[in-house]
Amino acid sequence: MQRPNFCVECGERLARKGWAARLGRRYCDRCTHRLGTVAAFRPIIVVTLIAIAAFAFGRYNRPAPPPLIIQRPANSPLSDSPVKFGRAARANSSRDYQSNQSSAALVTNEEGYICGARTRKGTPCRRRVHVAGERCFQHKGLAAMVPLEKLIIKPTSSSK
Repeated sequence: MQRPNFCVECGERLARKGWAARLGRRYCDRCTHRLGTVAAFRPIIVVTLIAIAAFAFGRYNRPAPPPLIIQRPANSPLSDSPVKFGRAARANSSRDYQSNQSSAALVTNEEGYICGARTRKGTPCRRRVHVAGERCFQHKGLAAMVPLEKLIIKPTSSSK
């Protein structure tokens, strides 16, 4: 970086001493006192203002995000009613939880399967999989610890 040898304002030769020489000062002591300290930092201030203006302009011209759409299957146990906050909602939450559990039990009447591969702990993995003999994403390619008959999860019969 080039450092000026003369004052930009009055043309007087600059004395190179201390930090002022290393920072590439452009004004002599007399002009610095006359113009104030803002003149020394004017280029930094201008660059900062341009950066802020460019950032604000970019934020202003950004397109709006698409709307959030949450899709659920028709037989979902979750209700479509709005969420209620407060004491009454907490009192009803246990009753709603039990009714949702019973309706979820009615929906799942088919058999399920578990992974069954050896975990780091040494026990069979309990993650559910879609097909018998298949492994979960974490245990792909590993053998099961238990026989295939024990990997089947029997459907629960709800008699409420």
